[in-house]
Amino acid sequence: MVFTTQIFLFVFFPLCMAAYMLVYGLERCRGGRFLQKIRARDLILIGFSLGFYMWACFENIFRLLIYVGAVYLMALWVEMAKKNGRRRYPLAISAALLVICLVYCSYFSAAAAPLGISFITFSAISYLVDIYRENGTVGSLIDCGLYLTFFPKVASGPIVLWKDFQPQIGSQRITLAGSVSGINRIMIGFAKKLILADSFGACLAEIGSNGIDRVTAAGTLILYMLQIYYDFSGYSDIAIGLSRLFGFEVKENFNFPYRSCSISEFWRRWHISLGTWFREYVYFPLGGSRAGSGRTLCNLAIVFALTGIWHGAGWNYALWGFINGAFVVLERVIQDKRFYQKTPKAVKYIITMMVVMLFWQLFRFPLVADVGNTLGILFGTVHFPRIPYTWKHFFDARMLVFMGVGLIGSTLAGSPAVVGAYRRAVSTRAGCAVHEAVLLALFVLSILFMVNSTYSPFIYFQY
Repeated sequence: MVFTTQIFLFVFFPLCMAAYMLVYGLERCRGGRFLQKIRARDLILIGFSLGFYMWACFENIFRLLIYVGAVYLMALWVEMAKKNGRRRYPLAISAALLVICLVYCSYFSAAAAPLGISFITFSAISYLVDIYRENGTVGSLIDCGLYLTFFPKVASGPIVLWKDFQPQIGSQRITLAGSVSGINRIMIGFAKKLILADSFGACLAEIGSNGIDRVTAAGTLILYMLQIYYDFSGYSDIAIGLSRLFGFEVKENFNFPYRSCSISEFWRRWHISLGTWFREYVYFPLGGSRAGSGRTLCNLAIVFALTGIWHGAGWNYALWGFINGAFVVLERVIQDKRFYQKTPKAVKYIITMMVVMLFWQLFRFPLVADVGNTLGILFGTVHFPRIPYTWKHFFDARMLVFMGVGLIGSTLAGSPAVVGAYRRAVSTRAGCAVHEAVLLALFVLSILFMVNSTYSPFIYFQY
C-alpha cells in the first residue's frame, strides 16, 4: 500500500484515524485508565501499521514480526551487557547481524527485498546504538514494535532516530493546531507527488532514451531532477503530516536542496534524515573531523561510498556515491583557498546544479551505458537516422507550465524573502483563509490526478 492510492486515502487512513481518535477520546473519559494502562492507542497504531505493511507484501509480515522480536532481544542483550561492563561486543555483533540481513535481502536473495528493509534496518541500528550510548532506554516490546513498524515512515522514511522518537511515546497530544498543520502538510505532499512528480515521470516514460533530439535530451535531465525531488519530498511531507495527526513530530527531510551552492551544502539539504543517520552512526564513530584533515577526508569518502552502496547493488549507485564523495572531499580541500572564496556564488551554484543534474541520471538508468547514451545525445556524439518526434511534441504548454512551477517551487520558494512574505500573509485571517482554500483546491486536483493516472510508484520504494 502507498499513500497516494484510493484504498489508502478513502479506506485505510479514515479507519485508522477514527479508531485512534476514538481510543484517544475514551482515554480521557471516566474509566479510561484501563485503556491507558494497556496502551490502547499504541496498539491501534501497531495493528494498523502491520496491516499497512501486510497489504504491500503479505508474505513478509511474518518476517517483520520476527525481525521486531529479534531486535528487541538484541536491545535487552546490549542493555544487560552494559550493566555488566561488557557492552561493546553485543552491540557490534547485533549491528553486524542486522547489516548482514540487509545485505543478504538486498543483494543475494532470490526474492524481492522486503518493503522498506533499508529504512527499518537503519532504525533498528539507531535503537541499539542509542541504548548503548545511553541516549535512550530499551523500553517495552510495544515501544520497539511501534518504532520499527510506524506506518508513516516504515516504507521510505524519513529515518527517525530512537533518541528522538522514544521521548514522544506515551506523551502524544492531539491539538487543533497540530492537526491543521498535519493535514496541510499531507495536502502539499499529495500535490507534489500526484500533480508534479507523476506528470514528470509520465513524460519521461513517453520520451524514452532513443530517437530523441538534443533539446529533448536536455529536457529529460531537468525532468528527472524535478521528478526525484518532488517524488521524495512529497512522500516525506505526507509522512510528516500523518505523524503529526497521531501526535508525533518528525524532523524535516528536505530544505530546498536545489538552492545549494556546493555538493556539501546539497547534502545538508537533501534527505536530511539519511545524512543525520550517517553522521551519527558512521562519521562520528570513525572520528569525524577530530583526527586531522587526512582522516576527515577519508571518513567523508567512506560515508559517501556507503551511501551509494545503500541505495543499490549496481555499479551506477557505487559510481554515484563515489562522485558525490569526491566532490565533497574536493570542496573540503579547497574551501579555504583564495580562488574558491572569490568565485562568484552564481558560478558555484551553476556548477553544483550541473553536477547534481547530470549524475542523477545514474539513478534514472540501471546501466551506466544508458547514461552515456543520453549524455552522448546531449553533447552531439550520438545521432539517430530518424527522430519521430521533436522536443515540441513532449514539452507542450502544459508540461512547460508544470516545469516552471517545479523550478520555482524548488528554488525561489525557499528564499528568505519569499518565506518571510508567506509567513506574514498566512498570519492574517484573510491570508489564512486563502491559504487553506488554495491547498484544498490543490488536494482536490491531486485526487483527480490520482484517479486518472496510471503512473504512481514512489521512486524511493525500491531502496
